[in-house]
Amino acid sequence: MPAVIVGGASVAFLIFTGQCWAWGATGHEWASGIAIEKLPATLPAFIRTPESIAEIAVMGRELDRSKGSGKTHDAERDPGHYVDLADDGSVEGVLPLANLPATREEYDTLLRAGGKTQYKAGYLPYSIVDGFQQLRKDFAYWRALTKAMETASTPEERAWFEADRRLREKLTLRDVGVWSHYGGDASQPLHVSVHYNSWGNYPNPEGYTTKKVHAYFEGEFVRRNLSRSAVAAEVGPYQPCGCSIEVKTKGLLLASLAQVGPLCALERDGGFKRGDQRGTAFATTRLAAGATAVRDMIVMAWEESTETPVGYPMVNVRDIESGKVRAAREMFGAD
Repeated sequence: MPAVIVGGASVAFLIFTGQCWAWGATGHEWASGIAIEKLPATLPAFIRTPESIAEIAVMGRELDRSKGSGKTHDAERDPGHYVDLADDGSVEGVLPLANLPATREEYDTLLRAGGKTQYKAGYLPYSIVDGFQQLRKDFAYWRALTKAMETASTPEERAWFEADRRLREKLTLRDVGVWSHYGGDASQPLHVSVHYNSWGNYPNPEGYTTKKVHAYFEGEFVRRNLSRSAVAAEVGPYQPCGCSIEVKTKGLLLASLAQVGPLCALERDGGFKRGDQRGTAFATTRLAAGATAVRDMIVMAWEESTETPVGYPMVNVRDIESGKVRAAREMFGAD
């Protein structure tokens, strides 16, 4: 993603010739922080403290800050921030979103059969699911360690469990914070479309903009026109979807894809000029959608963690919490 940087160290305007960052630092911090603020009290207290909210908010922009680390790093990770969906909801017109396979290897194989690759088309759905599965495992270990502290056979064993749970909490906060970035990406319409910077070289009967709007919309416009409180106000209480993370992710991507046309129409009609309430309302709703999705997925990970195996040999957390199996130290640290 070549870029020209204009300005000083504190303020930079990035003009991208390819896929851009989703939401600037402001948008990502708001989406990640608000997601944690809106967690229900059923989740562990350690993830809901004011300190955790502040740290996760800042970590929500970490994946953009790490860009430019090196060719190997960037070539592998940058495509994880987007997916190029055609207007019919298929990845680059090759693979229907509804038919995504379980692994990136299978995904890439199918795309290559159609003349594309995961590195060209992006693999944002897999970034979201991968991070969710790690978070679910984090919560599972936290649950198991909490029960293990209650049933430890010696003070030394209990102290070991307590120390390991403290470490697990640190790991969980880091995993939530960094992964939350992808939920923000998925709520930005231009990160889920072949029209990623303008309508581009496609049939355009509506006269949509061909001006490069990506960086301005998600960065400067958000910073100058939106308020964090307005975004938070649009995030309602958690509502279970009764679905898998894969289905939840596809729903988020398709909802964002449906907003590409309205976004381009707003730009065409002047809706993203400073102070225009049409653009402000649109961007506020999209950021709130990102915060809502991240919050919902965190709750889903917590709820599913009770059915997740931990340790070696692996034991289901449900069996540990019920007392069917006593968690011993060797379960968590055997060679």
